[in-house]
Parts: sequence; structure tokens; C-alpha cells
Amino acid sequence: MASDGFRPLDEKLLVEYVKATPVLAEKLGNQFDKLEIEEVGDGNLNFVYIVISPSGSLVIKQALPYIRCIGESWPMAKERAYFEAITLKEHGGLCPDHVPEVYHFDSSMCLIGMQYIEPPHIILRKGLIAGIEYPLLAEHVSDYMAKTLFYTSLLYLTTTDHKSAVAKYCGNVEMCRLTEQVVFSDPYKVSEHNHWTSPYLDSDAEAVREDNLLKLEIAELKSKFCERAQALIHGDLHTGSIMVTGDSTQVIDPEFGFYGPMGFDIGAFVGNLILAYFAQDGHAVDGNDRNHYKVWILKTITETWNLFYKKFTALWDEHKDGPGEAYLPAIYNNPDVQLLVKQIYMKELFHDTLGFGAAKMIRRIVGVAHVADFESIKEAKKRADCERKALNFAKNLLKERRNFQSISEVVSAMEQLDKLSS
Repeated sequence: MASDGFRPLDEKLLVEYVKATPVLAEKLGNQFDKLEIEEVGDGNLNFVYIVISPSGSLVIKQALPYIRCIGESWPMAKERAYFEAITLKEHGGLCPDHVPEVYHFDSSMCLIGMQYIEPPHIILRKGLIAGIEYPLLAEHVSDYMAKTLFYTSLLYLTTTDHKSAVAKYCGNVEMCRLTEQVVFSDPYKVSEHNHWTSPYLDSDAEAVREDNLLKLEIAELKSKFCERAQALIHGDLHTGSIMVTGDSTQVIDPEFGFYGPMGFDIGAFVGNLILAYFAQDGHAVDGNDRNHYKVWILKTITETWNLFYKKFTALWDEHKDGPGEAYLPAIYNNPDVQLLVKQIYMKELFHDTLGFGAAKMIRRIVGVAHVADFESIKEAKKRADCERKALNFAKNLLKERRNFQSISEVVSAMEQLDKLSS
């Protein structure tokens, strides 16, 4: 055991820990004879154990003091578990239908005990690779984003409450710095951690590193990420952080949570859907060209933004006379001014979404951590062809984002590039 009380869990220690923690033992009905335990932490950072007894279940997640996919050579503050726990609680209070419940948090063990999202839930990314349609996905994710982003922003909070909340999350600096490095820095320079489908994308990776206009745009986005405490964001809202069935959507893993730009969350989700779209040709087989599924992905991208816009602005209208201090009613009480303010705000948020989404796409192709959407395409040349389409679209989206006025224009541009490069 470390001097601070931290011990990495194995199955034996896990059982001892749960037995000694009443709130967790009760979730299992205090039955320990026939426990089923599975370690499923296939991500980059943590141990994740599913624990099932004959009369209950839970998940134990423990943060390690290094990046799991790299090893001890890349240390990482295990205190990030605290920020994941409080973000889950905060977002869960605002949107309980789409966030798992936290049962227990142990700061010395950097451990969270939480609700087990049971089968048939699967990770959304896996569903997208398998070609499964989720008719309520856009509805649910837009609901989650609208509520968590609006209610933690100055559109709803007083400046006093907002600054207090910002201060509480400032300690998650290491996770923010990790994002700064892998999203906004490494892909644009030579880095030992970068990799890509070589040799097919060698020149494409080099082109990213030599694109000066791209560097100017990414610098602007990095500044926004570092400096703009707009709302409590999830910080890593990709399709691997969402579990789904046909009628349920659960957002997990907010260990990167902090007060940052809203568009980073929206862009992460939309950008990962765009990656899934361009990966589909690599998963096509005889009898299923995936074209119908690609249409569904485009529809989901469109609906996600449009529903978010509708729900977010509806909350704004509902609370325009509330405590929020961004636009005081005494100043912005004229309907024409209210409309203009809203249009300007949402336009900037849309362009932020496109920029951050594009940045997230680029890092997943030429950076350190890639996505299974592409990695599961076994034939390297076919994988590279799909990745190149996505990379070219992302570069254009990042540089030209201010020229897009609607999500339908973005979808049209995706279709056009897809056809031209097929």
C-alpha cells in the first residue's frame, strides 16, 4: 500500500473492499459467495470491474497513476477520479435519464462505485462499427448536452456561482494538459507518440505538420479550450463514452470534466459520428454496402445539432428572467435584441463545434490514440483510404468552418467528398 493509502485493485482486494464498504455491499445484497467479476477496462487510463451478485450489481472504477495504454513511463494524476465522480454527480443531477448513478467515492483509493449499465447496452462505437441504428440517439444526446451545458453556464448561473464552480474544477489540470497535448499539439509536430497507417498515410501526416493555415486555426481553438470556462463539459464525449440500446443512452467516463468551451463536447460527439461515417466503406461486405447505414449516420448528425439548438434555446427562453448574469433582463429585454444575441451566440457555438470536431478527428488519424472504427478494418490500404477521406474532410472543416451556416451544409459537404473520392 502506498503511503497515501492507494492500492491498485485485483479481484481479491476488490472483494475485500466491497465487503468493507456498506453502501457497496448493500448494492450486492450482501451476497459474496457467487460473485461474478470481470475487468473490462479496455480504455487508455483505468481499471474497470463489473461486479454481479445474485441480487445486485455495480461497477468499480479505479484511476491508475499512469496512462494504462502507455505504461508507467507516462505518469498521470490518479486524483482525476475525483473530478469524474463530481462531474457524474453534477451532470446526473441535471440529466438523470442519461447518466449513471454514483454510489460511492473513495479519494485515497481514487475509486468510484457506480451503477452498472446492464446488457444489452453496448459501447456506441461498437454499435456503429456493427451497423446498428439507434433511433433515439440524437434525441437523447442532444438532451444531455443541452441540459448539462445550459445549466452550468452563465446563461443560468450567477457569476458568483459560476466562478465558484470553475474554481472547483481547476484542479483537473493534468487531464486538460493531456488534451492540450494530444488534440492541439502532437498531431501538428513530430512526436514519439504519433502513429498512422504507414506507409499509406506518411505523406498525409507530413502534410498536416506542414499546413501553416491549419496550425493557425488549431492555435485559436487551443486558446479557447484553455481559456474559455463556458460550462461544465464532459471533456471526452466521443462514441466510446456512450452506452446504448435501442431505447436507452447513458453517458459515462467524464474524467476529463472541467469548465471549458461548450463546442468541445458537441464537436467531440459530432466529429466521432463523422469518423464513423467515413469508416463505413471499410466495413462493407457482399450484400451490405453500408450505404443505407451511412444515410442514417448523416441523419443522426443533422438531428443531433438541430435538436440541441432547439432544446438549448428553449431552456434559454424559459430562464431568460432567471438568475443567469450573461444577459441581464434589464438590458436585453427587447425581443429583437434577445433574438440577435441568441443568433450570434449560437452561430459562434456552431462554428466552435465544427472546429473542435475537426480537431478531434485529426488526432484520431495521425495522433497517439486511434478509434476502433478504423482500426478494426483489417486491410491496411482499405483502412488508409477511409482515414484519408476523413482526414481531408476534417482539415477542410477546420479551416473553412466559419463558411458553414447550417449542419445540413456540413452533411452535404461530407456526401460530396465521399462521392468525389470513391
